[in-house]
Amino acid sequence: MTTDALFGGRSFAAFLFDMDGTLLTSIEAAERVWSNWAGRHGLDVAAFLPTLHGKRAIDTVRQLALPGVDADAEAEWILQAEIDDVDGVREIGGAAAFLGALPADRWALVTSAPRLLALRRLEAAGLTPPAVFVTADDVAIGKPEPDCYLLAASRLGVVASDCLVFEDAPAGIEAGERAGASVLVIQATHTAPLASSHPGVSHYEGLRVSSDADGRLTVSRDLG
Repeated sequence: MTTDALFGGRSFAAFLFDMDGTLLTSIEAAERVWSNWAGRHGLDVAAFLPTLHGKRAIDTVRQLALPGVDADAEAEWILQAEIDDVDGVREIGGAAAFLGALPADRWALVTSAPRLLALRRLEAAGLTPPAVFVTADDVAIGKPEPDCYLLAASRLGVVASDCLVFEDAPAGIEAGERAGASVLVIQATHTAPLASSHPGVSHYEGLRVSSDADGRLTVSRDLG
């Protein structure tokens, strides 16, 4: 079996993972909830849905600036609806095994979901939360601002520029870039290739990680 070392064989201090669309797919459940919400507010559902992925619900609602809408109350309604609906939430191929191969102190989860929702979806997908777990509740401004990735790196005791970010959505990719990290795009939930200058993989099957004597991580993929 031959392998291809990604990023020229560069090693990283830690890996930082987005959740939805990156470690698990929740697109079916999320789009059911958001379609219901958008329809109640008279939005063009088909045009609206592509704009919400990778961002905090509160940021999405605020950016719409709908007249007479209490953004905080609406975000709470959306949160509860998403907690109640996890039908179809599942692990992206090979994610659990890949995470299981990582040293526990060398990776973090960085999600735009609130903590309660993130825990609910991880449980539904059969994934175990890591020790370092940054959610929408931990930052004042979400992706594409880099704050969440900077915070996760800091909690791991490393700098973001020495990390590899695993992402799937434009807002998250931009957040990783602005944090100074390298980015690997997970394409499992994409119906069409995402325009990006970063390397991409369809899933984690065939993706391998190795660590050196200092605990630094290198990622490669099987070529068959």
